Parts: sequence; structure tokens; C-alpha cells
Amino acid sequence: MHRIKCTISYDGSQFNGYQIQPKKRTVQGEMEKALQKLHKGIEVKVTASGRTDAGVHARGQVIHFDSPLTIPLEKWQIALNSLLPDDVSILSVEKADPEFHARYSAVGKEYRYFVHLSKVRDPFKRFYAYRYTYDLEMSAINEASKAFLGTHDFTSFCSAKTEVINRVREIKTIDIYQEDDMLVFRFIGNGFLYNMVRILVGTLLQVGSGDIHHEKVKEILEGKDRTLAGKTAPPQGLYLWQVFYN
Repeated sequence: MHRIKCTISYDGSQFNGYQIQPKKRTVQGEMEKALQKLHKGIEVKVTASGRTDAGVHARGQVIHFDSPLTIPLEKWQIALNSLLPDDVSILSVEKADPEFHARYSAVGKEYRYFVHLSKVRDPFKRFYAYRYTYDLEMSAINEASKAFLGTHDFTSFCSAKTEVINRVREIKTIDIYQEDDMLVFRFIGNGFLYNMVRILVGTLLQVGSGDIHHEKVKEILEGKDRTLAGKTAPPQGLYLWQVFYN
């Protein structure tokens, strides 16, 4: 049995999230369907570095699966891409150690969130960025974002549905920059809670628009209460950019 590691990219706009769900189109479902065809009807389970919600995209999601097939690595990529729909792509394939685990071996992730700063909607960006029509004070956003750097309990910045008990995470890098009419939020950390990036972005946008004072962000973080933080930014602006391994 061989353990295969793949880096995959997908457009999440037509998926009900990554994780398999009955009678719903999911990324995992399409991956396992393709692998089942390749294995002549035998079910092959896929494990990912983490789940993404409906509408969320990935540029560098990582998965692994076990297979008895002896196929050259470059042929794996060709074979799977020929069986997958156009909104999923296998970017690379590697043979992994038997102990490798896409989720538990990960030591960090990078997410990016794209905000389209335009008074006029662009129909070609509606599934790939969050259009924000209000003026933003970028100095306030940058000042507020500093409170998130380092190791903190991010209870205030995760969904109330989060089942994880330990909500302490480390954010190592936050970059906020603008490219033409697109504002990009870049987060690198050792892990992220359910909806965490979207709530961080939603809160920072409210800071930028003046709804939340930038000095209050530290107080919200220390309050460990989801109701204190800002709105959850919508899914279409979020991309799982990269997963890091030792």
C-alpha cells in the first residue's frame, strides 16, 4: 500500500464545502469518485488538511490517500485530472511516508481573503471576492491587526458552533495590502479555528469603517466571547492558500 500526497486547487463557488455530505456536491466527494473509477470500483477514502465551507476556495489544499496501485507519480496527476471536474485540479503528487497525515502533520497554514473595493459590482468577481462599498481607514485596520499577532485564545473570533475545546492559536504573519481595487488580507498561523479568518476580516473591516474602534480589538480578544467581535465576512473572498509541513 502506498501513501499518496496531493496538493489540489479548487473553485469553491459550486461546492457545498470540502467535506463529503449526502446528496450534495463536495470536493471530497468528487475526489473519491475519481479515485473509485481509477481503482475499478473500490472505495478510496481521502483525508485533507482541513475542511473549507461552501463557497470557499483553495489554491493549495493538501490531501492524502492510500492506494495499492503502482503508478508513476506524473501519471497519477494526469489520470486524476482527466477524471475530475473542471473546478478541481491536482497541482502536484508526491509519495509520502506511511506516517504522513495531511491534517495532523501540518505545522501551519496560510489563508488569504480578497475584498473588492468598488462602488460598482463586477459580475466576474462576485464568486471570488467580497465587494465592500464603504470607505476604509487603513491606518486603523493596520493598527487593530497588530493585536492578533502572537499566541492568543481566539474564542471571540471563531464560530459559536466550534467544537474544539482548545482555542489557543498562534498567528505569525498578517499582511494587508492593496492591488488595484482589491484589498488582500494574508494570515499565516499554526492553525485556524472554524470561521476564524472570516471573523477576523469582518471585524477589521468594521474597524476600518468606524463601527469598532481599533483600540477595542484587544479588549474583544481578551473577552473570549463571540458576540463581542464583528460580523463574519462572506465565504467567497476566502482562499486556503498554502499548508506547511516540516
